[in-house]
This record gives sequence, structure tokens and C-alpha cells, in this order.
Amino acid sequence: MKKFFLLLIIITTSAQEKKFENYNQKIAGNDYRLEMIAIPSGIFNMGSPNYEKNRLADEGPVHKVKVDSFWIGKFEITWDIFELFMLREIDSKKIVYGNEVKKDVDGISGATTPYVDMTFGMGLEGYPAISMTQLSASKFCEWLSAMTGNYYRLPTEAEWEYACRSGSSTAYHYGDNPGELGEYAWYESNSDGKYQMVGKKKPNEWGLHDMHGNVAEWTLDQYNPKSYYSDIDKTSNNPYKIATKLYPRVVRGGSWMNPNYRLRSSSRLPSNKSWKKQDPQIPKSLWWHTDAQFLGFRIVRPYETPNDDEKEKYWIEK
Repeated sequence: MKKFFLLLIIITTSAQEKKFENYNQKIAGNDYRLEMIAIPSGIFNMGSPNYEKNRLADEGPVHKVKVDSFWIGKFEITWDIFELFMLREIDSKKIVYGNEVKKDVDGISGATTPYVDMTFGMGLEGYPAISMTQLSASKFCEWLSAMTGNYYRLPTEAEWEYACRSGSSTAYHYGDNPGELGEYAWYESNSDGKYQMVGKKKPNEWGLHDMHGNVAEWTLDQYNPKSYYSDIDKTSNNPYKIATKLYPRVVRGGSWMNPNYRLRSSSRLPSNKSWKKQDPQIPKSLWWHTDAQFLGFRIVRPYETPNDDEKEKYWIEK
């Protein structure tokens, strides 16, 4: 009987730990508004149709994609949280572990302190962190995983578009009219020439803020202008173009610097080495894209925790 009750407790505890609902990820017991939204699995049409206004060739053809359940950040990662990773001010002895990741925080390399103010005077607390390389964003995810015991990474391009669309098939998650974009996004016409505090615009149907605009967001995928032309005859399951070279990689969502059409749900941007043009370091920094003041990221946590080898694969090393 004791064994039965012990088994029941273990099963109940496990179910509670993996309950698929929104939650607020605390770090060492502190609340940094790292709110995670539960996104159910589903099939959607990825890409844009030929008739969509301002569509580019790299957005098609439209093809069906199946995505498994995951959590994604309600907001873009802010400086408040990113600086914890940069400055390592939290005592690692205060870590409260989940059960998905067991990793030594001190063994994870961190972004070097930049040589200029990386906010560029646009705002710090509550504002999106910017100008990091994909490596830097990925290492943040690895650090956060070690700090919390929950497995975090960057979204794949498919996960990002699925979350952005939130069930829609229109140019923007709310519809096709760019005249309504200002209700949901910061972009060239309303940003006053700078990024803005996260969460000030209306969210999409799944409760995600700033999927259009504010800062463009890293995904994991290698950019290929013709990548949609493979495996389009059948539904693709969790597609992901593994990065094998540093440039270009896929950035999504558009930013405060862009015209409205670059914020469409299907719009894709390839990364470029010119984003380090003004970096005076030799060799150029592994951690910062000083000239990409439009660039940030948000994080995901897959519902099904990958094995250890797969975890490392998603924490990009280049």
C-alpha cells in the first residue's frame, strides 16, 4: 500500500510539473516577467500566397507544416533579463532546478561586455535586448536552461510563424489591412525612430505581444531563399533547416525601422555580416551585431523535452 501511494505521488507530481498551461518562469526565485504562453500543436499553411501584396519569392510556395506543442515567450527578451546572463550577478547556489536540464551554469560561456552602450539611448528596463548574435541569443537560452532546469532554445522558423499567425492565414495575424498595424506593432511610421517597451501594443489571438515589429527576432534556421521548395508535397513535421554556416540565418517579424510590408507574418530576413561593419574588434565579436539595432529574440520551450544530444544541437555553437 505504501508503494502504491508513493507511486501515485510521483505520477501526480510529474503531471503537475508538465501541465500544459501558461506560466511565469522565475529565475532564482525572482520575477522578471518571463511569461511563457502554451501553444497547442497543429497544422498550418506556412508562407504567403502569390496574390499577397508585397510578397517576396522567398516566402513560397505555401506548404502545410505540422508543429508540436511548445511554450513561447509572451514578450521579446528584455535587457532586464539579458543582463543577468551578461553580468552573472545571480549566485548559482540559489538555483531552483526543474527536471529537464542538469547543467553547470559556470560552464556556459557568456556574452562579453560590449564596448558601447548597446541600448543606444533607446531604453533599458522593460525594453527589448538588441544587437546580439544568434550565438549570443542561443547561449542565453542555454544559461537560462541551466538556471531553471527547464529546457529553452530559440524557435525554429516554422514555430515562429505558427505562433505569430495564431490561427490566421492573412498577411498579418489580425487581418490584411496595413492601416490597422499601428494597433499591434511598432514600425517605421509610429516608432519615433527607436524601439519601444515590450507589451504596449495589442497581442495576437494567442496572447503574444510584438510578434509584428518592435524588434526583429532570431530563429534557428539557416536562410535559403528556395528552402520552401523541398518536401512540399506532404505535410512537414517540425521542419528545421540546420545551420551549417554563419551567414545567412533567418530573422523574423520586422522591426521599428521597417515599413509595414516587412512586418507581415511570412516575411523573412537573412542575417548579414554587414551587421558588424562598425565593430572595431579584430577579429569581429562573436557576441554582438553592433549595426543591427533592430534585432532581438524571444524563447521557446518544447513540450516534449529532447534528449541530451538534441538539446546541444539546438544550442548553436557557431
